[in-house]
Parts: sequence; C-alpha cells; structure tokens
Amino acid sequence: MLDGHLLLGWLSFTIIVLLINLPGPTTAYFGLTVNEPLSILPLNTEPEETAGKAHYKLCDRLKLEKKQRRMCRRDPGVAETLMEAISMSALECQYQFRFERWNCTLEGRYRTSLLKRGFKETAFLYAISSAGLTHAMAKACSAGRMERCTCDEAPDLENRKAWQWGGCGDNLKYSNKFVKEFLGKKSSKDLRARVDLHNTNVGMKVIKAGVETTCKCHGVSGSCTVQTCWRQLSPFHEIGKQLKQRYETSLKVGSTTNEATGEGDISHVRMQPLPGPSDQIPRTTDLIYIDDSPIFCQVSMYSPGTSARKCYKDKNCESICCGRGHNTQSRVVTRPCQCQVRWCCYVECKQCTQREEVYTCKN
Repeated sequence: MLDGHLLLGWLSFTIIVLLINLPGPTTAYFGLTVNEPLSILPLNTEPEETAGKAHYKLCDRLKLEKKQRRMCRRDPGVAETLMEAISMSALECQYQFRFERWNCTLEGRYRTSLLKRGFKETAFLYAISSAGLTHAMAKACSAGRMERCTCDEAPDLENRKAWQWGGCGDNLKYSNKFVKEFLGKKSSKDLRARVDLHNTNVGMKVIKAGVETTCKCHGVSGSCTVQTCWRQLSPFHEIGKQLKQRYETSLKVGSTTNEATGEGDISHVRMQPLPGPSDQIPRTTDLIYIDDSPIFCQVSMYSPGTSARKCYKDKNCESICCGRGHNTQSRVVTRPCQCQVRWCCYVECKQCTQREEVYTCKN
C-alpha cells in the first residue's frame, strides 16, 4: 500500500534554490495512505528514457500495490505526476516550517520514525501529500500531460447568454476520482488508520475549497457581452498556508464507542475538564492527531535537533535554540544591486558589498 505523501516570484526562486541544494540520491516519501511508505526517486530525477514504455520503469521503481502499478502504467503521465506531487509537497512542507524547530526534515530514519507515530506533524504530512497529488493531477490534465483526462468541462456553467465556456480549467473532478481510486481507502476500526484517512481527506477538501472561476471578457471595445470562463485551483503555496493554519489548530483525538452501532468513533481529547459534553467530534476540515509531539530540540529518532540551525534574531532564535542561546557570526557578502535593463533583454547590475550577521543555535 502506498504511504506517502512572499511573493509568488520569490517563492518560485525559493523552490529553484531548494531543488538545486537537495542532497544527492535520496528518497522522499510520506503518507498518502496508511501502510507502507512511498519510496520515490530522487526529487530531481529525470526519466531515463523519453519514448516507448519508459514510464513503466518509473512505475516499477515506486513502491506500489499491484492495482496502483496498473493505474500508473496505463497512462504515461501518472508516474511523472506522482513524482511531481511528492516533490511539490516536500518543498511546500519545508517552506511552511522553515522557521520552526521541526523544519520538515524528510531524510532517512527521521521520516520513517515520524510516520510510525500519530503526531500533528504526521497529520500535516498526510494532508499536504494528498493535496499535492490532487493538485498535480488536476494540473496535469489541463496541461495535456495525461491521456485519460483533459480540461474541466464545467457542466454548471450553462448560462450561454452571459457565459461561454472556454480556456482550459483544472480538472478537479477527474483528479479526485483518480486519487480516491489510487489510494483505495477502506473503512477501518483501527484509530490510527482512521486518523490518517481523515487527514488525507482534509488535504483534498482544502484543494476543492480553493477552486475559483476565472473569466475573460469578449466584445466590442471590451463591452463584455460574452465571457469566457474556466476553473482554476489556488496556487499550491496558498494550499500550504491553509494546511499550516490547520496544523496550528489541530485537535488531539482518542477513540470512543458509538452506543448505537457499537463501533469506534473519533472524538476530541480535552486537555482539561470543561463544563458540558466531554467529547467533541472534529470537523471534517480539522487536522487531528493521537500522540503528543516531541520537542525536536535534541537529536532523536524523529529529527536531527536544532544544533547549528540558522535562526533569525528577534524572530525565532529563542524558540528554535531551545534556551541554549545562539552564536553570532559577521561576514561580508557581495550581491548584485542597482540593476537596470539595457536594450531589450540585457540586465546590467553593479556589485555591492555589505556586512551581515548570521545567527546559529549553540550546541
């Protein structure tokens, strides 16, 4: 079973830098379902072949069930989309947690150990993973990279007098159908399995809630007598922000027995007794977790700790350094400055030097 999953210009630059600085051959996986982890290719890996059945090799090198491997093989775009989804989700996770003790460390044993526990960080990984796959698949359809899907057909935009379907909308309908079939989720009495399923669904719901209808006017002198409209997903950075907010307000849950059915239900675990009902059923958009998180200050099976981590004075050094204090290093850096566009596309910059201070946590 697969287990896996500022400004826009500045964000794009950040992603490029992260991709360049990723370590050599490594694997990246985190929860898309509830059992085995997804062992994926290096995040910057390109297909070894460009024709024929090259995608078969990519599908075979992923840890997939028989049904999932079949779904991967039947459309050449699926394997590439899976890789894109994991890469996109990992980068967004690292971006959202860049200022915190746990900075979405996804290397080796740390990731493996984290996924075995029901922490709130694990909840975020499941949600961002399923959101990444849903987002990537919908975009792949509208970009023409899939054989089995195309643009969204928007059946509800039927007022042809004012609306005329055009453009190419992101196909969320196909994406949701594919992801649900690909994950093959089934009901389970196991609390951890139900919690992971819940958090996986939260990621998909946040994607759906972010769909917007974009329109372009047509007509004489921009009179807008006809509008061409299509559906677009929110930028994935916005999805990451929303899921990070849900992480901040996530609920610790336990299992209770439904007296009517005799089956287990997920209920909110209150830290202190409060008046009224002692249990609360989490909303479908709440991230939920079972286990209290480690503090992530020292090296452990869950993270490399925060020793020597870069921090930002007056912003997060006190928190990240866990009371150990921080070192200050002064250095001179040279950067392009006073850039001007020359002719059509040549940019000329001066080189400016300045002194800056770098703060790192003490051991």
